[in-house]
Amino acid sequence: MIFLPEIQEIIKSNIKKISWSSTLAKGLYEPIDYVMSLGGKRIRPSLLLMSADAFGANPKDFVNQALAIEMFHNFTLLHDDVMDNAPVRRGKPTVHVKWGENSAILSGDAMLVKSYELLADGMPADKLPQVLALFSRTAREVCEGQQLDMEFESSNDVTEQEYLEMIRLKTAVLLAASLKIGAMLAGADDDKAGSIYDFGINVGLAFQLMDDLLDVYGDPATFGKQVGGDIKERKKTFLLINAYAKADASQRQRLDALLAEDDVDVKAVTDIYNEIDVKSMCESKMNEYLSKGLDALSKTGLGERTKQLEELACGLMNRKV
Repeated sequence: MIFLPEIQEIIKSNIKKISWSSTLAKGLYEPIDYVMSLGGKRIRPSLLLMSADAFGANPKDFVNQALAIEMFHNFTLLHDDVMDNAPVRRGKPTVHVKWGENSAILSGDAMLVKSYELLADGMPADKLPQVLALFSRTAREVCEGQQLDMEFESSNDVTEQEYLEMIRLKTAVLLAASLKIGAMLAGADDDKAGSIYDFGINVGLAFQLMDDLLDVYGDPATFGKQVGGDIKERKKTFLLINAYAKADASQRQRLDALLAEDDVDVKAVTDIYNEIDVKSMCESKMNEYLSKGLDALSKTGLGERTKQLEELACGLMNRKV
């Protein structure tokens, strides 16, 4: 069995080895090297390798496929930051701030292409069609989720269920696909691969709800993004949707007035959140999804071999708030 710190080190060292076929157009590749070097826990590629390990394969055989997941994930972040006009990612200036929007868009496009190159590099021929189909479907679903996220910004009647479906697409499916690809590469049967996919979906939903919570209640020094950014962007998060759903007439009127301001007062909105206690609602929903995820993981029948995955999932939900 290979442990998470070693997996993360393998991913980190191999990211540095990613090469590009051209030495020209440095303006295209410098932003990519920059965004890929910003760090993070490398959760998604780690899940792929941990899943492969749990199902009995040598995870070192599938490093390129893990890198494909990480490259694709960072491509989505790069483009999301442009669409959200986010100034900071992982505590550093975003690509569009350093190089401009055009460079950020084009570098992101190159990252998407590279993710497919990495996915196919060294892939067993008999596994390629089904893995490629899952990866492509997941890529499309992530785009669907981002589109819904943008549409929700101009909608005043987004329901909790609609929001949860959006984050399933935007966030959870990539976590789930990472796990399932690892299982598929290791030769898992359809039922076990499906169970670990369900584990990923539920953990992914819990993970995004935690991110919503941290955006409001996180420590700016450790969160890595602008705290209160979702409020300033008037994003329809679990917190805002439930604040409106549970607010009395006075609270709703105050929320309307605050969100109508050009520069939203994050503290004042947070005060209303605290009055309604949407924080505990979000925590309860997170725990519900985590429990469903762990139940799905138990159905893989892998027993102790899934212990690392269980510990990682629980650890993600215990980040400092």
